[in-house]
Amino acid sequence: MRDESMKAMYSAFNDRDIDTVLRAMHPDVDWPNGMEGGRVHGHQGIREYWTRQWSMIHPKVYVEHVSEDNLGRVVVDVHQLVRNLEGIVVLDQMVRHVYVMENGLIKSMEIVESPGSTSPPKHSAG
Repeated sequence: MRDESMKAMYSAFNDRDIDTVLRAMHPDVDWPNGMEGGRVHGHQGIREYWTRQWSMIHPKVYVEHVSEDNLGRVVVDVHQLVRNLEGIVVLDQMVRHVYVMENGLIKSMEIVESPGSTSPPKHSAG
């Protein structure tokens, strides 16, 4: 899963199309709970986490760069724009997502700070 596939997955996330995003994930996926801390596991865990998250905030993530690290993990630098339910921006930053793949599916993801990040580009987040 590389550039276009990753961009399509993030676009599906931004559109709140959980089923499309989950099809890119291993059934036993291990995922960070970036909002509350800890981890969530499996498709149902992610579905419940995102449904809860989207009832409180309106996050959007825009792919800026996709690469592979020396361990074979997929590294995606994203511009993260989070609004509250009233539409006010509460977070606007660059973040790095690091994916472990298994048989073409996402097995796990880590959120790390994007090194050398500069001011993110502006996106319209309708």
